Amino acid sequence: MPDESRRLDSVCVYCGSSNDADPAFIAAARAIGVSFAQADIKLIYGGGGVGLMGAAARGAYETGGQVLGIIPQFLTGREQPFDDVETIIVDNMHERKMLMFERADAFVVLPGGIGTLEEIIELLSWRRLDLHKKPIVFHNPRGFWDPLFSLLKHTIDEGLTPPTLADCWRSVEKAEDVVPALLSWDADFYQSDPQTSVRLLT
Repeated sequence: MPDESRRLDSVCVYCGSSNDADPAFIAAARAIGVSFAQADIKLIYGGGGVGLMGAAARGAYETGGQVLGIIPQFLTGREQPFDDVETIIVDNMHERKMLMFERADAFVVLPGGIGTLEEIIELLSWRRLDLHKKPIVFHNPRGFWDPLFSLLKHTIDEGLTPPTLADCWRSVEKAEDVVPALLSWDADFYQSDPQTSVRLLT
């Protein structure tokens, strides 16, 4: 039985920062931000005010939710920080990713480009190495992430990745199913591990 004394407090969202994305993706990102606020879950994200990233942050903020942005200095011009929310400016991408990881109890992956791919592959690699057990949920509208899932399955079928990796994430098609998918994980996944950051940095 899950331990009711523990709960999901904060979720890191990985997603695209392009305003050229499908408007339906941007609308869904905003809806997911709204759902975080309604569930009293703090949204942690890459700090930008554009694309799906900005839409999710605005959705949470405008619904009264807590939002934390983390952005490297060199991207502040390109990704236009959302100044209405708490934002931490860091020196580089590595510091951004580490701080996002440390501050989050779980992760949601929305449609995104090469940067989002890099983030989620690193997160799955850390999970493969038993460096964390934090829940990972993909928002997968129109099967956006199916090619990635097929590639990961291919590496499993070829004996290059353990089959247990496929149990490390869940995928939902609808924006309204993201928060329920997160909350359905056993509470054990939400336990903090003070040694995780040490292992990641050594």
